[in-house]
Amino acid sequence: MEQLPKRPANYVPLSPVGFLPRANAVYGDRTSVIYGRVRFTWSQTYARCRRLASSLLSLGVRNHDVVSVLAPNVPAMYEMHFAVPMAGAVLNTINTRLDARAVAGILRHSEAKVFFVDYQYVRLASDALQLVADEGRHVPLVAVIDDIDVPTGVRLGELEYEGLVARGDPAAELPSLADEWDAVTLNYTSGTTSAPKGVVYSHRGAYLSTMSLLMSWVVGEEPVYLWTLPMFHCNGWTFTWGMAARGGVNVCIRDARAADIYRAIARHGVTHLCCAPVVFNILLEGGDAAAKQLAAPVHVLTGGAPPPAALLERVERIGFRVTHAYGLTEATGPALACEWRAQWDRLPLPERARLKSRQGVSVLSLADADVKDAKTMASVPRDGKTVGEIVLRGSSIMKGYLNNPEANGDAFKGEWFLTGDVGVVHADGYIEIKDRSKDVIISGGENICSKEVEEVLFQHPAVADAAVVAMPHPHWGETPCAFVVARDKAAGVCEDDVVAFCRKHMARFMVPKKVVVYDVIPRNGNGKVEKNLLREAAKKLAPAAVPAQKTKVKTTTTTVGGRSGEHPVAHVMAVSRL
Repeated sequence: MEQLPKRPANYVPLSPVGFLPRANAVYGDRTSVIYGRVRFTWSQTYARCRRLASSLLSLGVRNHDVVSVLAPNVPAMYEMHFAVPMAGAVLNTINTRLDARAVAGILRHSEAKVFFVDYQYVRLASDALQLVADEGRHVPLVAVIDDIDVPTGVRLGELEYEGLVARGDPAAELPSLADEWDAVTLNYTSGTTSAPKGVVYSHRGAYLSTMSLLMSWVVGEEPVYLWTLPMFHCNGWTFTWGMAARGGVNVCIRDARAADIYRAIARHGVTHLCCAPVVFNILLEGGDAAAKQLAAPVHVLTGGAPPPAALLERVERIGFRVTHAYGLTEATGPALACEWRAQWDRLPLPERARLKSRQGVSVLSLADADVKDAKTMASVPRDGKTVGEIVLRGSSIMKGYLNNPEANGDAFKGEWFLTGDVGVVHADGYIEIKDRSKDVIISGGENICSKEVEEVLFQHPAVADAAVVAMPHPHWGETPCAFVVARDKAAGVCEDDVVAFCRKHMARFMVPKKVVVYDVIPRNGNGKVEKNLLREAAKKLAPAAVPAQKTKVKTTTTTVGGRSGEHPVAHVMAVSRL
């Protein structure tokens, strides 16, 4: 046995990038990407990705360099999931819902070498780059991604995505992957600027997670996948690579609007999509389109807060077949999935919905998933009642947090990764989340750390104390609800002032939808906020109506059709290495 070494013929580093050359060879003439009037085959996608990788190398991108992108679900975003690692670099997809401060924080922390920006987000990007430049920090090369279907001419600097693709050499020699433990992507868990947590995926972990999810969700040959889930969410839960593995069709849409979703389903025969539960509301509120029965079932993988039974019933009556999963950025997306059993089909709908809302069993890329007593690390009984912390281990768990040894020390305990989520184990082995010890609010599929919102509230001059919890919302699932104590009891605190203050200091989706003034924030004997009491109070509240406001629009220096505005982008580009 000792005389049987690894050889190039029997040992190749695992990487999801390898699915693309196979798709070129096996599915070359099949459609790979659809976006508006634009269509590519897998052979064309392969060539375009090789061209872009070649251009990145010509720009000086080297092994382990970070290439960031701020874009919606467009063909360029999809292609970069292959092209960037083909060049030996690490892809960093940035949440388009963040504000300029958060984007700047990510660019600083990741030390991005190149920054691709969709034309729709040029203003946001220019503001973020200005913040980086003002601090005297390294400013990355900037390239605009114009709309490939209807070009706009918007530019920020000299580089443009299609130009880079066109000038690249598809026959150029690209670096080979030597170690499957090398980083493939960098994803940030939140938009904080003070202590961003950059989650690093390995090629091996991304490959195994992709294969695991394809099998867990039973994705067959030639799927037609609709991109309603943002690709910046855990790299589209690895289905960016998964569609290449199955020779599927990627139907790209910029926004998850009901009309666009139903149009794509009808026009292209969509078979699969992933989404946060908030998309169910979009589908049901889509007017006449939503009232139509789907011609064929569409399989939906959803995560986040479990959808209510009544919502599931309405969605499934239209023709959507829903599978519920649980995951987190650190686990390369879904880590648990509610694997369905045929015998459950005979149960009444409310009971089926209850079973379907459970987070389920571990995906195949994990070695184990359990619920343990956080102090003793003993497994809790399988009684569906005893709570503990959900822990995971396996090859799809992240390499770790970038440049954050303290967070890595807290996240890993012995052979386990600690999720910070509290749950129970039922008699059949299925796990169900009962609470989130990290106090994360899941709003429309976005994770909001309550502590980040609280930090902003404490900066308000009229606020002496504050706590933030999740409040049920009919559209977003959950939204932040703030409980505050006035610094001056006589003067009090105005809800509108607090909301306006938050809008100036954080991304819009993080702003509390309700602000409640308390005389004192409830705390236990150890001084910790009793958030369970606040959550119960929040359940009885309704989100505040957003008052109509007149918005004064600032001009910006973006070049559109040859005309420029007034924001000092020239200064940003002057300090760029371009």
